[in-house]
Amino acid sequence: MYEAMGSNENTMTQMTSLHEERLDFVFRTIKATGARRVLDLGCGSGSLLYRLLADDQFDVVTGLEDSGVSLQQARAILADYLDAKSGRINLVRGSYAESNPVLAGYEAAAMVETIEHVRPEQLSRVERAVFGEYRPGSLFMTTPNREYNPLFDLAPGEFREEDHKFEWDRLKFQRWARGVAERNGYEVRFGGIGEFVPDVGHPTQTAFFTRRD
Repeated sequence: MYEAMGSNENTMTQMTSLHEERLDFVFRTIKATGARRVLDLGCGSGSLLYRLLADDQFDVVTGLEDSGVSLQQARAILADYLDAKSGRINLVRGSYAESNPVLAGYEAAAMVETIEHVRPEQLSRVERAVFGEYRPGSLFMTTPNREYNPLFDLAPGEFREEDHKFEWDRLKFQRWARGVAERNGYEVRFGGIGEFVPDVGHPTQTAFFTRRD
């Protein structure tokens, strides 16, 4: 039996550390694809966008975000890049559950800790928009692994954030992702970020989708 972390303070420290490790991992994964045009779906306050823009490999980086507050934060964080007027960074207000031809044609995309904010009944709309219309060459997705939550001292059924609509265990996530890949002409492989615990897995689970064509 693995003991849960002992205090809220320790849990918050672990969550913060995992957040930074996750962003660095996603950045390295996207960079390794060789992509020069990258789409961040659910970009939040722009932490991944900032990492991408700091690397000359990336010619065009676009962030999509539904929250006006988060977009305002992203504009503050990315102010120097936006002021440069180089055309490298685009911020778009909107949802990745909606059709948007502007978001098609990117070589790589990321969805970092965002799918769990979607209501389950909207997942089919997300699939149609992201994998059916935007169709990036590759897409790297991360989401919490529910099996790890007791190690964060969370009660049964408690989510890591109040706004989460669900949190998948590894079997459910992989079943969903394989279905998405098969229906839309992608291959998918799975992994994790953070400390691995036997019988529990990583705190963050990942799916890397690659378009077959």
